[in-house]
Amino acid sequence: MKLQIGDVVILIAAVLKCDIGTRGVVYDIYKDFDDPTKKGASIIFENGNYDGFSFNEQQIFFNEEKVFPYQKKTYKFSNVSKLSQDFKNGYWNDIFV
Repeated sequence: MKLQIGDVVILIAAVLKCDIGTRGVVYDIYKDFDDPTKKGASIIFENGNYDGFSFNEQQIFFNEEKVFPYQKKTYKFSNVSKLSQDFKNGYWNDIFV
């Protein structure tokens, strides 16, 4: 699975107080800590919870058929405080509402 910033994912397993079917948006891509040849993805969910998912975790929680390209590929992640504030200010409302 090759996620990109701005992609919308749908959970196929519950995590972070999110049920199966919950939407999330990829807000950052990073070198995987488990395998530096792969990419990890940071994702924020409809409830405002967020976390990073290693390449292997992506295979557990997401399914390629349930990954959708999204127009907001310009998000520039700087820190989780700003990420939380952006969520509260409605940055992703058009996908989560």
